[in-house]
Amino acid sequence: MAGNTATKNHLPNPHNQAFNVSVDVNQQGGSKCFDDDGRIKRTGTVWTASAHIITAVIGSGVLSLAWATAQLGWVAGPVVMFLFSFVTYYTSTLLSACYRSGDPATGKRNYTYIDAVRTNLGGAKVKICGLVQYLNLFGVAIGYTIASSISMMAIKRSNCFHSSQGENPCQINSNPYMIAFGVVEIVFSQIPDFDQLWWLSIVAAVMSFTYSTIGLGLGIAKVAETGKFRGTMTGISIGYVTQTQKIWSSFRALGDMAFAYSYSMILIEIQDTVKSPPSEAKTMKKATLVSVAVTTLFYMLCGCMGYAAFGDLSPGNLLTGFGFYNPYWLLDIANAAIVIHLVGAYQVYSQPLFAFIEKNAQERFPDSQFITKEIRIPIPGFHSFRLNLFRLIWRTIFVIITTVISMLLPFFNDIAGLLGALGFWPLTVYFPVEMYIAQKKIAKWSTKWLSLQILSVACLIISIAAAAGSIAGVVLDLKSYKPFSTTY
Repeated sequence: MAGNTATKNHLPNPHNQAFNVSVDVNQQGGSKCFDDDGRIKRTGTVWTASAHIITAVIGSGVLSLAWATAQLGWVAGPVVMFLFSFVTYYTSTLLSACYRSGDPATGKRNYTYIDAVRTNLGGAKVKICGLVQYLNLFGVAIGYTIASSISMMAIKRSNCFHSSQGENPCQINSNPYMIAFGVVEIVFSQIPDFDQLWWLSIVAAVMSFTYSTIGLGLGIAKVAETGKFRGTMTGISIGYVTQTQKIWSSFRALGDMAFAYSYSMILIEIQDTVKSPPSEAKTMKKATLVSVAVTTLFYMLCGCMGYAAFGDLSPGNLLTGFGFYNPYWLLDIANAAIVIHLVGAYQVYSQPLFAFIEKNAQERFPDSQFITKEIRIPIPGFHSFRLNLFRLIWRTIFVIITTVISMLLPFFNDIAGLLGALGFWPLTVYFPVEMYIAQKKIAKWSTKWLSLQILSVACLIISIAAAAGSIAGVVLDLKSYKPFSTTY
């Protein structure tokens, strides 16, 4: 991961043309220093790719799974979760096959998701894909800002509850915490390239296991304390909610589960950090299997144990919904881990968007010193830091915009569900399926073609239902909402 330092914003280094003359860069994997496309050797492995995927996947989505399972019940909840994991794994393998055009070992590389769509599908689909992908990445940045502020407030509230013996309601405004998260992200957003995020991804992946394990442990302890598994086969009971509310909340649960598995929009970018041989598609297939298997195990355990502990009362966010009050110090550790994880996850999702804007700016204004000039700042004991004024200003503006929108719409569960619904079908299913059909030249109306189309249509129906449920939730939230004055 760390070695791909020439991949600056996914643009070839102009100096590489000289290298291509003097170094034998062949189609079988390049020289000792350079890959077959003239860029410095990629050094990513199955494990670094898995760390990136786990950082992207085991996000704050895991915390809403107890609530989502409660809406669907003991039968449908785990089944739907498993189906999402299978679809994500299968379509990710289809997508990873599209990293190279033609030969899987020596074909032309597609550096980004949108490059793969351009090569395999072309036309208006490229613009549609770009719009959906980058809007989704933008939305995830907002969702993670909201989630991190909720966890920071949970630390403050749990300490407040503890010190007041539960007598103080401990109402806290979310704005200062969102601003604090935004300030941290402004700093981390100056990391120039995706490949230099490897250390942040590994820290974030460790943090995600930390808080997921604590959530799981607290769920098991709660079940042991009460001595029974709560919940029903069909989910939240009619009477506790109306029939209409149950339908909408079940749809929202589908969106939350889809959001919990969404990472396809950055898969190609992760694959572009992987070394070869073996072919990048083989490495990515293994990394996807490892990360989706680990993620699904954690999701099943956290979702099911959370539901077993609380039944119909399962909170929207397991560690901040105050299903648990004690041990308060353990909750503080879990919520601190969530915040650290989200700092890294925000960057993993934002970097492809940063690279897209900066690449376009450099192509449009190649002679602009403001856009292209890099100022090297020496850091004792480390490599010198590359400061670019355009990068500094534009990324800072991006973080400020996501923070302000988060302050305006602080509804974590519904925003998470809506993002999952909007991104799941086009990015996880439709484009990977269509690109695979085009690349492998699968005949229309053949058995494989029909199977892939049935999968795509089924996922579209699920996405529409999930989006409808989440929009209904947001409309409900807005009825009792005042801008910039949300307290928990």
